[in-house]
Amino acid sequence: MGGVSVEQAFELFSAAAPEGWRVELIEGEICVTPPANGEHEEIVSEVADQVTERRSDRSLRNYTGIGLTVPGSSATGHVVPDLVIAPKGSFGDQEEWHDPSPVLLVAEVTSDSTADRDREKKICGYARAGIPVYLLIDREEGQVTVYSEPSGDEYAKGAKHKMGLAVPLPAPLGFELDTAEF
Repeated sequence: MGGVSVEQAFELFSAAAPEGWRVELIEGEICVTPPANGEHEEIVSEVADQVTERRSDRSLRNYTGIGLTVPGSSATGHVVPDLVIAPKGSFGDQEEWHDPSPVLLVAEVTSDSTADRDREKKICGYARAGIPVYLLIDREEGQVTVYSEPSGDEYAKGAKHKMGLAVPLPAPLGFELDTAEF
């Protein structure tokens, strides 16, 4: 693809991807992911349900399939988190890629094909974007990590919890996520 920038190649891959496939630009790398399996989607749905039931701010909404533009290592990155929590109306436009500034939490559930990106590369972009909480549900490791207090390329805090326990989520959510439901 001589003469084509990474961003242009990303647009080409995005346009050609089959329905349900996720195309992301993470730290300068184009990543193509097949549709998630049922267990993955059950976990995402459970987290979304618990947020809806336990949130103190009734204006917060759960979004899946929302594209976010995050700062990349060399240029802009484009990610599609498994779950985004933001105030109602944060994504009310016709754009495909959105400013992450209203986002309060992103959640990723690992899969064989995404685990390394979820554990390493996405942390940098989410922290650089100033997203207050990154919830990483690592099925392979059997743990949940709550990253908070973004600073530069990383999060100051990264509390790890064994899957199956109650996991405290910091403000602005401020409740315990029951991971026994996973």
